[in-house]
Amino acid sequence: MPFLGLVSILILLVNLHQNVTPYSLENCEIHDNAENETKVLCYHRNLSEVPAHLPSKVVFLDLSENRIASLRKNSFSNLIHLHVLNISQNQIHHIEEGAFVNTCHLEILNLTGNQLHLISSPMFAGLRNLTILLLGNNQIDKIETSAFVHLEKLKVIDLSSNRLHALNAMDAIFNMESLEKLHIKDNNLQNFSTKEIVSVPLILHELDASHNPISVLDVSTPVLQSLVSLDLSFSTPKTPIVWLIQDPCFLKGLKVLYLGGIAMNPSGILEVIQTLNCSLLEIIYLDHLNLTESDGLIEQVCLSHQNIETLHLLGNKFTSVKARAFEKCTHLRHLNMAFNKLKVLPVSLFQSLPYLQILSLAYNKFTLVPNATSNVASLETLDLSFNKIKRISPDDFAHLNNVKSLYMTGNTISHVTSNLFANLHRLQELDLGENALKMIKEPFSASLQMLKTLILRQNKMDHITKGIFRNLASLQLLNLADNQIATIKPGAFEGLSNLQSLILGSNKITKETFHKGVFQGASSLEDLELFSNYMSYESSQKLAYPPFHLLKSLKRLQINSQRHDGLQNFPVNFLEGLESIVQIHAGNLAISSLDSDTFKYTPTLKELDLSNNNLNSISATLFAPLSNLKELHLNKNGLNSLSFVSQVNFSQLGLLRLAGNQIDVVTREQIKALPLLLFLDLRNNPFTCCCSNQDFLRWSPMNPKTQVLHFSEYTCASPPAYKEKKLWTFKTSSCTANHDFILYITNTAAVILLMLVCFCCQWRWHMVYTYHLLLAYFIDKKQKRKGQDIEYNYDAFVSYNTRDEKWVMNYLLPVLENQYSWKLCLHHRDFEPGRFILENIVDNIYSSRKTICVISRHYLESEWCSKEIQVASFRIFDQHKDVLILIFLEDIPCEYLSPYHRMRRLIKKKTYLKWPQEEQEIQFFWHKLNMAMKTGEGKEEEHPIVAGFVFDEIP
Repeated sequence: MPFLGLVSILILLVNLHQNVTPYSLENCEIHDNAENETKVLCYHRNLSEVPAHLPSKVVFLDLSENRIASLRKNSFSNLIHLHVLNISQNQIHHIEEGAFVNTCHLEILNLTGNQLHLISSPMFAGLRNLTILLLGNNQIDKIETSAFVHLEKLKVIDLSSNRLHALNAMDAIFNMESLEKLHIKDNNLQNFSTKEIVSVPLILHELDASHNPISVLDVSTPVLQSLVSLDLSFSTPKTPIVWLIQDPCFLKGLKVLYLGGIAMNPSGILEVIQTLNCSLLEIIYLDHLNLTESDGLIEQVCLSHQNIETLHLLGNKFTSVKARAFEKCTHLRHLNMAFNKLKVLPVSLFQSLPYLQILSLAYNKFTLVPNATSNVASLETLDLSFNKIKRISPDDFAHLNNVKSLYMTGNTISHVTSNLFANLHRLQELDLGENALKMIKEPFSASLQMLKTLILRQNKMDHITKGIFRNLASLQLLNLADNQIATIKPGAFEGLSNLQSLILGSNKITKETFHKGVFQGASSLEDLELFSNYMSYESSQKLAYPPFHLLKSLKRLQINSQRHDGLQNFPVNFLEGLESIVQIHAGNLAISSLDSDTFKYTPTLKELDLSNNNLNSISATLFAPLSNLKELHLNKNGLNSLSFVSQVNFSQLGLLRLAGNQIDVVTREQIKALPLLLFLDLRNNPFTCCCSNQDFLRWSPMNPKTQVLHFSEYTCASPPAYKEKKLWTFKTSSCTANHDFILYITNTAAVILLMLVCFCCQWRWHMVYTYHLLLAYFIDKKQKRKGQDIEYNYDAFVSYNTRDEKWVMNYLLPVLENQYSWKLCLHHRDFEPGRFILENIVDNIYSSRKTICVISRHYLESEWCSKEIQVASFRIFDQHKDVLILIFLEDIPCEYLSPYHRMRRLIKKKTYLKWPQEEQEIQFFWHKLNMAMKTGEGKEEEHPIVAGFVFDEIP
């Protein structure tokens, strides 16, 4: 049995006594909502069977898109609280008797997209509370008579796309007294005869038999007289459908009829509708029937069913409509004529429709707003999207006093004036997206006092002028995405006192756009989207005018995915003013560093996304102000350690994503620093299979609270013996020591240590020096015996912290390379892309004749700098040469210096250099550095000018 399986069994036995559920499940995720309801998500995980040891309290289980072939008797035996089960898109062909016997609370069961052939009597035993059963897209060709007798509360069955070729094959369904909705579309039904139906539940009100090649529809019995909705759309047999309705009152309860795409000519359709004169039809779908105005179908339908309220005629071939077509449809409330070829409409077309509220004329060929719409005083929604309308005038909407929603998307409107919508006093939503608007010169009309949503996305506007929105006091959503906006004039948002959401993504906004007071007037803004713009800064220096300092109410900010080089430098006070911020999405910005004060302005932040950046190291104090943080996303940043979590108060953090980094070890201290963590995602990291990870390996599958997402997929990158193996296969038992033996060794060592402590305290560094000197001697002899000659690629490897990069680039690099012609190795310029960082460090240090360490307080805090000076220091002993030059940029107290600096002083006190504070001493500093670089060029002794140059104040 796999290791994880054994662990799961042990956990289960422990939890039987502790009533605690483990959260790390192989191939599954667990989510608890505010009502303490547990969801388990195992979809698209390549599972071949239902996972064992699922938590008993699970309410929602998703096993869709897997390879499960059968459901066994014990598959769900402990899931007594399960309400929803989605096991669609699998390969299930068999369900054992009793598979659901313990899931008596199940209400929704989704088995769509499997390979079931037979629905047997005992298959669904135990599901007495099931209300929805979805069996579509299987291969069902037989249903046993008593298959559903146990399902006393079943209301909805979907058997679409199966092989039930005849209605009498569905007797078991029609015998269910609780059934309200039945879907049997696409079953290759060729005949629909009520004679084949013995009985129908009295409460069955919806029947979908669409997409069947029905050639004969025979209603010769009253079994369907309670039916409210009948869908026969897209019934396309080889020959036109023959309707045989013996008595119109056999369908007297019918109110909704779908006949779209049916294989009948207009006269045949009209005959059917006229036959149903006993039904009070309210909704009729006549879509995709190739109807034209010459068919006269609209007039006759309105004449025979004058109480019709909804009429769908989309997808036909109307180029116009007769003036009196809707004259008898006096109760019509919703008319959809989208996707036709309408160019003009009679002015009086809708005058006889006093109750018309929704009118869709989208996807037609109007070049102007049809005059027919201006006379519909009752209209509340008008959709003219995706026509060819070039201009609009005030007269187009002169009498539409009740319109609340106006959609003009996808036209070619290039000009908007103030008085265009002057009469739309009740307008709440206006969509002018995907047009050709270049600018809006005049403010929107003061009559739009109720407008809440204004969509101007995907136009050609390059700037926003002052005051154009000042009359829109009720506006809550303003969408300006996908334009070319680069300039926002002062006062552009004045008057928008209730604006909550502003979308400015995918424009040409730069740092220059954010002038002082750019958001003046939008003080109640809660959601600001600035994704995919051109914001960038030359440095992280403090801004004189932070862009968001007026947005005290802002809760959500999206600045992700800036174009070109991204927002590489993040100004230290960029977020100043965001006193109420809850979410910040700043992923994919190429940020390489963040000042430790960056988030001091956002103490209320709960969700932060910094994924897909270059933050390969994080300051210990960066997240210190974020004590309320609940979600942190740091995927794909090149982070090599989780050490930052140990130094910050993450007491509220519930989700931490660090997938795709360079983390190799997770320690006990890091785990303890996240007390409320619910989800930890560490996929695609190069873990080390060693005892350093033993705490993480023991904690991950056994902790009762935190779920390590997809833990079973984590692989090892080192050591070579474990490379590509699963992390969980590493046996931590090899890390467990014999405590009695340890106690014995400890006591013995303590006695010896007590005897030698005084001697070692005084002479410890001399002992270390002697050891390494001897070791270097033997190594040197061995190398000489091999006759190896070393060829160097560089004169010096420069080790420095990124915060000192300015000094290196502006002072060190020009002098040594340009003035003295030394060849330097810099990590950002000369490291080989795609290799591990540590490999690059080792190879380039040993490929350089010298190593120059630029020492500062930042340097001593850097983990990578520490590794670089370690490698350089050990190289001294390895090659028995003076290869290390230390440059101190500032005075550093002795307690800050690591043992490597102390060891260096013990070996050779001649090449410590200090950057002078006096300008007149700088030239002498470069001369001494040049002389230090020359040592080792053919002889081991140092240049006399450099010899003896020691800083006694450096311990």
